[in-house]
Amino acid sequence: MKDVSKSPWIIHYDGSSCNGCDMEVLASLTPVYDIERFGVINTGDPMQADIFLVTGGINTLNQMVVKQIYDQMPSPKVVVAIGTCACTGGIFKECYNIIGGTDTTIPVDIYVPGCAARPQSIIDGIVQAKECLKQKCIAEQKAAKEGK
Repeated sequence: MKDVSKSPWIIHYDGSSCNGCDMEVLASLTPVYDIERFGVINTGDPMQADIFLVTGGINTLNQMVVKQIYDQMPSPKVVVAIGTCACTGGIFKECYNIIGGTDTTIPVDIYVPGCAARPQSIIDGIVQAKECLKQKCIAEQKAAKEGK
């Protein structure tokens, strides 16, 4: 069971996109925006991650990868769809290989729209994800105490 007081770790995956949102996610990690000041840590290991950032649409090739990363993350976990493509499929949703947004494959907790999503919006989404994770941890602890 996770400790709510510890800094959550985030993992980022790029689906089918133009990479605009990926650049903005990277910008949010630079000293200009410094997302880590809000107490999150970037990781590349899904088994250590608490928050899953997904950019780009889901296609037939990356659908299983997204599902595998999600399944490897310990519970509770929060998924943030960043950008219009991750939210709905975006401008690519009519393409032959695009299935749609992230929620066609895994449950999404927070949606951050935009093409490309601005770093300020991404930071706001991650702050919301931290609160969502905290609520999920509290609910999980309560359920464990009640023996469910």
